Amino acid sequence: MPQEQRGRTRPLTIIAQDPSVKGRDRKILRASVEITVEELGPGPWGHRVQVIDSDASTGALYEPLTLPKPAHAISTPADDPFSAATDKELLSNPKFHAQNVYAIVMRTLRRFEYALGRRVSWSFHGHQLKVAPHAFADANAFYSEKDQALLFGYFPSIIEDGKTVFTCLSHDIVAHETTHALLDGLRTRYTDPSSPDQAAFHEGFADVVALLAVFSLKGVVEASLDAIDTKKVAGPKPRKGALKRATVDRDQLKPDNLLKSAMFGLAEQMGGELSAIRGDALRRSVMLAPDAKILDRSEFLEAHRRGEVFVAAIMRTFAKTWSARLDRLGDVAPGKVDRDRAAEEGATIADYLLTMVIRALDYLPPVHLEFGDFLSAVVTADVEAHPDDERYQFREHLRRSFKDFGIAPASPIRDPEAGLWEPMSATDFLYDRTHFDAMQRDPDEVFRFIWENAERLRLSLDAYSQVQSVRPCVRIALDGFVLRETVVEFIQILKLSAAELSFYNIFPPLDMPPSTEVTLYGGGTLIFDDYGRLKFAVHNRLMNSERQTRRLAHLWRFGAYEKGASLRGDFSAVHRVRATGALIEHDRW
Repeated sequence: MPQEQRGRTRPLTIIAQDPSVKGRDRKILRASVEITVEELGPGPWGHRVQVIDSDASTGALYEPLTLPKPAHAISTPADDPFSAATDKELLSNPKFHAQNVYAIVMRTLRRFEYALGRRVSWSFHGHQLKVAPHAFADANAFYSEKDQALLFGYFPSIIEDGKTVFTCLSHDIVAHETTHALLDGLRTRYTDPSSPDQAAFHEGFADVVALLAVFSLKGVVEASLDAIDTKKVAGPKPRKGALKRATVDRDQLKPDNLLKSAMFGLAEQMGGELSAIRGDALRRSVMLAPDAKILDRSEFLEAHRRGEVFVAAIMRTFAKTWSARLDRLGDVAPGKVDRDRAAEEGATIADYLLTMVIRALDYLPPVHLEFGDFLSAVVTADVEAHPDDERYQFREHLRRSFKDFGIAPASPIRDPEAGLWEPMSATDFLYDRTHFDAMQRDPDEVFRFIWENAERLRLSLDAYSQVQSVRPCVRIALDGFVLRETVVEFIQILKLSAAELSFYNIFPPLDMPPSTEVTLYGGGTLIFDDYGRLKFAVHNRLMNSERQTRRLAHLWRFGAYEKGASLRGDFSAVHRVRATGALIEHDRW
């Protein structure tokens, strides 16, 4: 078949949330998702993902799945070997487990690339992420940069004798771990020791992406609405075998009720088997009551709990936006909203909010992230791509939800919208010593721009400076608006003793020995428009005395300067803490 006639996507069956979540027919809730067609080897083994089904606990090596090549220009269910599989086969067949992880990892990667308008690389020097669906016998799952892999465990059921629980069958867990791998490639410094917010961000952001990816599937939203008491609408009797049209009580579609009935309901269903890994954290996030002082409480200085606050703010945004949209819909009966329409709106809102939070990554500083930085980044990125927010008012709901948890935008700008990063004036920078074409791809050319404009960018010339990435992007909004940008990430590093910090108005903890070696990090993200002019410079400057003093106090308190302290986050250990419920003595991030 000629290349131009081949289909670009193929449908593959996945488990939509978790095997414990059932649809109205009491069968495992599944979905058919469209995956980009590519040349695949046994595994599946594609250009970005290689499924290797080996078990380190038993030494077993499972036969790899070989997916058939699509036979038609437009793919059909016949191209999916598990389109008609029984629930028993989904649970027990290792080849379906391989398909499930491959499809969800590729779907997550595709969502990131769609939102960012470019290819996204892994953090390691290689093109293919390895995925092991039966990696070990343990109640854990994690991303390992060292192994260039996602590793999923399995363990005996605590509810049903003789049953095995496979973490690779949970959409939520697979998407969560994939997000860790993608975020590590996009912001490599976010696992360095820094602020308590940065320590919490990796887990919180991975939770948010996983949840919104799940809720962007209409079948999952329908299942969540089924947790709410439904009542059939009076009308003609449907034909035999057809589902009756159902409604949802409008009072049950208020934000708090959606959180309790819909999202908490799904957390409860998956919580029985996976409560230690995901369910408990999800339930806590959904049920956190707004509190402007919550981040000041000692328990929320711990990274896992602090990440739950970030998740709560985003998911309350989802619930508020969804509820407000349903308020605009007419009733199909007094006080009743059409169930299918409510589910469709919920999936649409989750999908758009997912695009928003991913796109915000390009507008974040590369080091020392705080939640207020994320709020400014997400509203700025959305204004650039989608200026008209009248229909759903995502940005206003985000600002209010974050404010409810005491999080203010990092930017003080109020006009034209609160929290936007301050735009740069094109006349303030030197452009005539650099070349526009090279600036879109060449780190050395961008470094020349930074060097020539160091004073205007308020950089420290005492420090080591490096451009870490240059990423041209093409983004298309829902209204067809095309946005072309070049995103540049640079860092600055300065090593000195604690005694020397006062020369820069940075003050170490009182009990830190003067001879202690301290490494200061700073950096920025530069956003250039399609004419090569600087639009935004998002900084956490090296000589920001307030933030650096605050950062040193946090790291000193939690042992980052002790002998043997880790300089990088260990996702295996982080997830084991979550799985066992253990308390950590020192937060190494």
